Amino acid sequence: MTAPIAPITQDVLTIPRKLPEGGKQNLVGLTRDQLRDTLIAAGTPERQANMRVGQVWQWIYHWGVRDFAQMTNLAKDYRSLLADNFVVDLPELVTRQISADGTRKYLVRIAGGHEVEVVYIPEETRGTLCISSQVGCTLTCSFCHTGTQKLVRNLTAGEIVGQVMLARDDLGEWPVPGAPKDETRRISNVVLMGMGEPLYNFENVRDAMKVVMDGEGLSLSRRRITLSTSGIVPEIARAAEEIGCLLAVSFHATTDAVRDKLVPVNKKWNIETLLNTLRDYPRLSNSERITFEYVMLKGVNDTDADAKRLVKLIQGIPAKINLIPFNEWPGAPYERSDWERIEAFADIVYKAGYASPIRTPRGEDIMAACGQLKSATERSRKSRAEIAAEAGL
Repeated sequence: MTAPIAPITQDVLTIPRKLPEGGKQNLVGLTRDQLRDTLIAAGTPERQANMRVGQVWQWIYHWGVRDFAQMTNLAKDYRSLLADNFVVDLPELVTRQISADGTRKYLVRIAGGHEVEVVYIPEETRGTLCISSQVGCTLTCSFCHTGTQKLVRNLTAGEIVGQVMLARDDLGEWPVPGAPKDETRRISNVVLMGMGEPLYNFENVRDAMKVVMDGEGLSLSRRRITLSTSGIVPEIARAAEEIGCLLAVSFHATTDAVRDKLVPVNKKWNIETLLNTLRDYPRLSNSERITFEYVMLKGVNDTDADAKRLVKLIQGIPAKINLIPFNEWPGAPYERSDWERIEAFADIVYKAGYASPIRTPRGEDIMAACGQLKSATERSRKSRAEIAAEAGL
């Protein structure tokens, strides 16, 4: 493993653009079945296909190798076949910022010149990578900076997996052939909580997570992956059955009137409809519990009455309540709840029998905290008044 880079506030690393090789298919993000079909189509004998999939898969996702010439357990003519037809290509790392608290924010450029943000949060016993699933977002949640950016497009499975691989590059986490085995994982958890609504990009997110969870590659357990949704009800059961990772729900309100403003998708699937669907998720996915994300907004959703309604609403659902002090951003129409108010809210939830950790804001000095992500090239120049008007305030 390489030594960690010392934290430097607002240290920005600019990396030159790597030009992609034209006309060749990128193998990153293909599921095992897709990779098998792709290799056969390029001339791999069908009787060898399963073996070749296993070999190529391990080189790409276990060792982090991008150059087919380095895949030394493959015959030279087969390496040439791969090089003639394919690439192992990641999104482009444009900048890296390192917060005073060690949080890293990566600005990543994908096909078409669009950009997304990825955040790595180091902790004493683990490291969490927050990845994006869309450029922008359709949901326009009024407290979220990403929500003020219009949806540009969905990310491909390769662009989603590529974020994990790119972060492993930066953190020096790929194993070194011949070196003593090191089980330390700097990226021990992945959360789909970056830009976009993952369940509005279901197939690409599902396929990407199949790659990330595969035991012969990146090898992150499904219990180490959390998908965050604002409540896309028709896809929740499907996520349980086809992905099976942990689920977090951006809840944020205890009445439909307030949630309609904070999370407008509530107008389509209200609180009752959402909760009725969530009650089946732990059983369908074999998960222990659901995490309810609740951003604390001063004078909006932070009263004792809100806390009491919250525990009543989720009664019967195995759950944890993640309380998130609002992370302000330029033009935000809300303020963070006072700390005493957040603690009082947490105490009510805890005494009702639910874990209620208060999330420590991380990376605020580089706009990397929850709800602050928004790629620089896609920022719309909205005033505070315009944002407040869209939120119905």
